[in-house]
Amino acid sequence: MAMSLASLVDVQSLRLRKAGQADTTWHEDINWVAVTELEDPQRFLNGGELVLTTGLRLKSAADQRRFARQVKRAGAVGIGFGTGLTHEAVPQALLAEANRWGLPIVEVPYETPFIAIGKLVADSQSADHYSKLERLLAGHQILARALLTGGGLDELLRQLGSMLRTDIVLTQFSAQLYNSVRGNPAPTASDWASYPIPTGRRDACTLWVRHPFGDTGIISYAQNLISVELNNMVKQRHAQRALAGQVLEDVIHGALETTEAQRRLAGVGVNSTRKNVVLLAESTAHHKQLAATSLPQSLDGAVSAVVGKDLITVVNDDGSSASALAKDFSEHLLEAGIHAVIGIGGAYTKPNGLRWSYFEARDAAAHGLPVNEPERLSLTSLLLASEDVPLADMASEALTPLRKFDAAHGSELVATLESYLNNNGSVAAVADALTLHRNTVRYRLAQITELTGYDPSQTPDRVQLWLALAVQRLGSRHPR
Repeated sequence: MAMSLASLVDVQSLRLRKAGQADTTWHEDINWVAVTELEDPQRFLNGGELVLTTGLRLKSAADQRRFARQVKRAGAVGIGFGTGLTHEAVPQALLAEANRWGLPIVEVPYETPFIAIGKLVADSQSADHYSKLERLLAGHQILARALLTGGGLDELLRQLGSMLRTDIVLTQFSAQLYNSVRGNPAPTASDWASYPIPTGRRDACTLWVRHPFGDTGIISYAQNLISVELNNMVKQRHAQRALAGQVLEDVIHGALETTEAQRRLAGVGVNSTRKNVVLLAESTAHHKQLAATSLPQSLDGAVSAVVGKDLITVVNDDGSSASALAKDFSEHLLEAGIHAVIGIGGAYTKPNGLRWSYFEARDAAAHGLPVNEPERLSLTSLLLASEDVPLADMASEALTPLRKFDAAHGSELVATLESYLNNNGSVAAVADALTLHRNTVRYRLAQITELTGYDPSQTPDRVQLWLALAVQRLGSRHPR
């Protein structure tokens, strides 16, 4: 380790002697040895030096006092005064001024060359440097081994805290990925040092280290390792979600027998014998970031998957509130700069129950609020969710003639049709709602029949037209 002034004096071969009375700085480490015969060496010192001199130019008491003050102002740890040449003993004026400022004075006898002192301090500095380097390399190996042997991020941070002998917290937005403090309190800027963890993504993290601690460079290395591990976790998360998404898509489309569906769901971590709730997050602007983003701490253990452009999270209905989990999810995404809407499904068992929860969550998300509770699922929503039925094309075929006619003539056939269906086929109610004559309503209904081939007064045709309007309305809220 680095040599202090007290340790230097204790080296008997040098035959050094304490001459000053200062007690406070004898144990400060010597950064370097500076030999000088200048009257004012202050501008050539950086602080932490032991200044060696024979006092060749320090002939008067004023010069000696000034020299002591200049050395003290430069931040030196002390003066080594060589006797037996210019001065037979350490000058009293120098001693008095040094004692006044608390500056240690060491008497260096004629028999001890200054170079011997410089070499000893240099050797000590070199040994200390190599010792620190060895400890740093050993620390590098310990942290790297924590990752390579499967310990993961938790083991790496545990080892880091052990090296620094302090507490460690790793946060991601408001969530804590790791916390060594009992009770998991949030770190504060006054008691903790913060180190950003760059990932090149929206889910950047912060490493917090509680004061006091001594950093020998290991934190910088840990930052790099954590950054690499977080990026690896993102890639792994993306791959796992893609795999789980394939299984969920097969279940949603009813492509698997119940036994096979249960087996494949279990393979991606979903226990379909328990009640499960689907949380569906969709974001038109940030769907790519959504697919790879992390989950909030409240959703630890949940299975997540990418289905289409949506992020699906399957949670067990263990009594916790799905609404609270969805709110945490929404706030977590918002902190990451991802504007998304969350749809909540119902809690059901078995693969078919998971399908039903998915459709409910998808239908709820179409309402467009940050968090959307499930409602009674309509048959229209289920039909629209099926990619095997060309409902959008069928709806367009039925309604396009009306929309074109309205655009060309400034008429309101579509509005009239919607009002007619919403008022259960009452011409009088439509006339009142649209402020029209009843004969005008009847005329428009005749035009609708002529243009579409469907008669709104007939129940089968009325269902067809209502379904077409519903499909286009849901389709505009939830484009494929």
